[in-house]
Amino acid sequence: MIKSTLDPACTGLFSPLFLDYLKQKDSLKDFYHEYPKIENFEKMLKERVFGAEKREVLVRRLWAQYGELEDGPVSRNIQSLIQGNTFTVTTGHQLNLMTGPLYFIYKIVSTIRLAEELKEHYPDYSFVPVYWMASEDHDFAEINHFLFDGKKYVWETDQKGPVGEFYLDKGIQELVSELDFLPGFLKEAYQKGKQLKDAVRKYVHHLFSHKGLVILDGNDKALKQLFIPVIKDDVFHQNANELVNASNVSLEKLGYKTQVFPREINFFYMKNGLRERIIRSNGVFEVINQEIRWQEDELLEEIENFPDRFSPNVVMRPLYQETILPNLAYLGGPAEVAYWFQLKKIFDFYKVGFPFVLPRNFVLITPVNITRKIRKLGLSPCDLFKDVDLLRKQFVKTTSSFDLDLPDEKSRLSGMFDELYDKAGGVDKTLQTSVKAAGTRAQKTLQQVAEKFRKAEEKKKSTEVRRLYEIKETLFPGNTPQERKLNFLQFYLEDDTFIDKLYRFFDPLDFNFIILSQDEIKGGAQKTL
Repeated sequence: MIKSTLDPACTGLFSPLFLDYLKQKDSLKDFYHEYPKIENFEKMLKERVFGAEKREVLVRRLWAQYGELEDGPVSRNIQSLIQGNTFTVTTGHQLNLMTGPLYFIYKIVSTIRLAEELKEHYPDYSFVPVYWMASEDHDFAEINHFLFDGKKYVWETDQKGPVGEFYLDKGIQELVSELDFLPGFLKEAYQKGKQLKDAVRKYVHHLFSHKGLVILDGNDKALKQLFIPVIKDDVFHQNANELVNASNVSLEKLGYKTQVFPREINFFYMKNGLRERIIRSNGVFEVINQEIRWQEDELLEEIENFPDRFSPNVVMRPLYQETILPNLAYLGGPAEVAYWFQLKKIFDFYKVGFPFVLPRNFVLITPVNITRKIRKLGLSPCDLFKDVDLLRKQFVKTTSSFDLDLPDEKSRLSGMFDELYDKAGGVDKTLQTSVKAAGTRAQKTLQQVAEKFRKAEEKKKSTEVRRLYEIKETLFPGNTPQERKLNFLQFYLEDDTFIDKLYRFFDPLDFNFIILSQDEIKGGAQKTL
């Protein structure tokens, strides 16, 4: 593969807030701690405090979650977390079917590469890449499918509640048995696991264990016990609601759109296939859509005895993560990066360290046949992200033997009618109105001629135009960026070293958009555009 990079602003895919963060605009500096540059990590390493007792709990629970784990990079990384000079870098994601879209893979590869790069620059410390499983999420419709070879495959089940607890039922077993193209490790993950969280752990471990990736399930009673003070404060005092709303107001005054909106209580109640919001009504706490209610002293006892039943929402999950991990950085997509800025005041209030927030690497892969077509048409990397109709018109215009807008002809026509206008004034000024109207009609007629020229030229270039549409549909299937649509199997089944090759091209501290062009040329070159 050949690597090219381009400015994210060229793609049209990112919000102004995200792009301004990458530009390090002064107006945003109050919404994060430090900008992610390699030299800034030294300060964070000295500041980040994570107590020995928390480390002991974390390591003990990781061993328990993994169960049997042979000696290797993962087990050594887990054991290293007991040491005060070991820190984590983390990404999180939903429990997608068969890994879901490509960017799931990109998130983890970016995180692993960051751990490696930090070790190179700070050899006296250890850095553990962590994948946080979003096992408590209950939006099954977002994760119950994947796309391969243009076909959507769906797991149908009527199970409810946190998806990590879903049993690998008849529906998923039948689906897996029907998919002959699935590699053995994916089939085994779903056929031998008991619950969805087991399957995800198995396939992620298979793909990334050789790089030492540690998989953490935050849905853990012992870990949530570390979070009890925050659970109580949010449930009974609702500080986060006020703090996030204040940040939202500040960001909106700067002209940015906010995407995370807090609740008075930012926890769900989770039990026996249930995950529903907790609300307070007339002095009584209750779970919406359920017959579950508590008085204040009863709820306090429930939190103390069963902290695992209290599931943080999108506002509280990052704080929970940073409470139970010795974490330096979080890597996510553009929307994730942006919403962390809404949370800085919560971290300050609870005196929890705010991590570096990094965008994961963004990637577009052009297959060999598409790479050939791009070169033949002379398209630039920025061209690939343009609307296809705009691109079509641009291509036809720039490759025509003459300017299809007919600017010279329009100029001469305009000059001619200017002369007629002046002559009319010398004869009868009332004629000038007629001359001006005739000039307008003539320009419109000439514009219609220009449009006919363009269509005729487009027809003459029908083969090239068809290739443009083929390129766009391959790279943006259904007008959606490839990395958000296609499954990694699209490339992995052709080359089972696909993920390993990504490590060579990913740079977690370079936030430019990556284009990887598959080519007949062996090896790989690199250039920056």
